[in-house]
Parts: sequence; C-alpha cells; structure tokens
Amino acid sequence: MRVCLASTSPARLMLLRQAGIEPLTRSPQVDEEAVIAAVEAAEERTLAPDEHVLLLARRKAQDVAAALAAESPDFDGIVIGGDSMFELDGDILGKPHRPDVAIARWREMRGRTGILHSGHSVFRLSPGAAPREAHAVAAASVSFAADVTDAEIDAYVATGEPLQVAGAFTVDSLGGAFIERVDGDPSTVVGMSLSTLRHLCRELGITWTDLWSTPAPS
Repeated sequence: MRVCLASTSPARLMLLRQAGIEPLTRSPQVDEEAVIAAVEAAEERTLAPDEHVLLLARRKAQDVAAALAAESPDFDGIVIGGDSMFELDGDILGKPHRPDVAIARWREMRGRTGILHSGHSVFRLSPGAAPREAHAVAAASVSFAADVTDAEIDAYVATGEPLQVAGAFTVDSLGGAFIERVDGDPSTVVGMSLSTLRHLCRELGITWTDLWSTPAPS
C-alpha cells in the first residue's frame, strides 16, 4: 500500500516516518487564500476554524490525488492532505512569517490556552476505480507557561523555528519547553493526528499496519 503526503511540511513527514510510514511527498498547487475567499464569498459568511482546515486539507489532497492519477494510473494507495490553524480566544493565528509578529504572538499567548485545529483528508486511489475519500478534523488544547520571559521569547524567535508554523510554536522541538500542557492527541499539535488518520483509513477499508514501510520490531 503506497502513501503520498500532499505536503512538504517537515513536521508531517517526520510524524509519518516515526509511525513507520515512508511516504512520497508532493507539494499541492493550491492558493489557500483564494480558496477560502471564494468559499466565504459564495456562502456570505466567515468559515469556522474547523471548516477552514477541513476545506484546505481536502483541496490539497484532491489536487495531489488528481496529479498522481494522471501521472501514474497504476498508483495503488492513499494521498494524505492536512491543514492546521491555532485559535486563541476566537482569534485565528496562522503562520507569523515575521519575527516581530511572532514575538507579539508569544507575549500574548504566554500563560494562556488555545486550540490547535487540524484538518485531515485521505483519498484512496486504485487503478481503474474512482477515488474514494474520507475527512475529519481533530483539535487539541495547548497551554503555555506563564513565566516565559521576554528574553526567552526573543531567543526562540531568533532561531527562526516559529516563523513558518501555525500559531508560532512547536511542541516537538525548541518550543516544547514553553508548553505546559496538551489536551488531546499530541500529534495533532505537531501537524496531523495519527489516530485520526488511522480512523479515516479504516473508513476506506485500509488497515493501518499495512501502511508500515518496515516490519514492526519483534
């Protein structure tokens, strides 16, 4: 059973590898801002965080699945798409990109708890058959230490790590020391909920262990 990750996220790739899966990786050609803007304009409302991440996860998986089916008609496996965003008191905090934005975010987040929303989309591709798909959203709350100093924040942001991740933090790397509690599947905060992916695979008739690239240790 082949696996393709519709993402170039190092964190998502690491998660799958740690779970025994060595996927292909493809970068989805999706204009995220344009997709959200078009749907919100058509529906005349603002999408909730869970709707937002689910829509983008599906579009990413759909884009890569279509490209794979065209390039490799004999591809037999799954395509996984994901998207994440962090919510703090109703405000959505995406990737900060700039150091000054990341510093301001961290000063706002310390001592508080927010929710990381993660959308998941799995497309099942089989030669000669129409694609099947399954989708779900996972959420986990993240509580930040109240005693994080300005100097620690400045030093963390200076590493560059928080600039390209939703919410401006990681739980599995340098940012982990500043996080006191995670309620929910911890892998959700890293980038994808492995337990959610397993359930989606079951919906599509796939046994999770069949995705392992190497035998389980004896």
